[in-house]
Amino acid sequence: MIRLITDDEARQLLSMREAVEAVEHAFAEYALGRTRMPGKIYLDIEGYGDFRAMPAYLPSLNMAGIKWVNVHPDNPSKGLPTVMATLLLNDPQTGKLMCIINASSLTDLRTGAAGGVAAKYLARKDSSVIGVIGSGHQAWTQMLAYREVFGSRIKLVKVYSRHMEHADAFAGRVRAELGYDAQAYKTAEEAADADIVATVTPARRPVLIADWVKPGTHINAIGADAPGKQELESALTIKARVFVDSIEQASHSGEINVPWRQGLINEKKLAGTIGEVIIGRVPGRTSGDEITIFDSTGLGIQDVAVGHVVYEKALKENVGIEFNL
Repeated sequence: MIRLITDDEARQLLSMREAVEAVEHAFAEYALGRTRMPGKIYLDIEGYGDFRAMPAYLPSLNMAGIKWVNVHPDNPSKGLPTVMATLLLNDPQTGKLMCIINASSLTDLRTGAAGGVAAKYLARKDSSVIGVIGSGHQAWTQMLAYREVFGSRIKLVKVYSRHMEHADAFAGRVRAELGYDAQAYKTAEEAADADIVATVTPARRPVLIADWVKPGTHINAIGADAPGKQELESALTIKARVFVDSIEQASHSGEINVPWRQGLINEKKLAGTIGEVIIGRVPGRTSGDEITIFDSTGLGIQDVAVGHVVYEKALKENVGIEFNL
């Protein structure tokens, strides 16, 4: 029998704390060479958007799977989410399909969790001001992850969005649901004056400029997930210590893809992967003044890791429906 889990059910089954733990484990296993994960496959649909296929196998969880996800920027005007995802989980020993999960919310949660893990290892321990550039679903899950990592140490959240009403609404939600002081700002430069800055936009031109970023800042570059996308000015990327989730993916579709193609950055200039920091193979932050960047492209192992949590809890709590395909 195959278990079918809806988006609402998956979201209720997975807490952000569990997501952070699962993603940290997946990053560590990846750095140790204990996972199998072919590169993300893109299927472009000209004029509409794209699809991405993301297969992965985590022996430590005895789970294999693949996520099929789309990014269609004009969907909100049609009453549909920009991103929709389906996760299939299989028994690696037999290939048997075990579970189908609507993974749209899981995608947001595991992406937020990755930012939380990166901030845990790369941000200054006394970080208390968060800057958020962007105000969508993934901006929110970034904040949920920072709450898990920093808790009451967060004193102020500074929000910028192209539409001031969106920034105001996001700041209001942070105040109401997370209990932090939060303010909307008219410029990205004002929001960037923070200890941790998350860029969560679909930008193809930089929204964060090098001169705006003060020494000691950690930046989570989340939005660039396809060739040509870029949120950070190349001058900022070049002068910072840059960590990625996957060198292969980041070089062609992450934040560093544009300066990489321009010959401004390469593998030798990267500080390492976040997994290598977690397992102690490379140092994370080495001083209070350096600027660190985490380039998040999103990995299939993240999806399988959080999907495994959801599946195991669904079995235990009898959530979802079973059917014979």
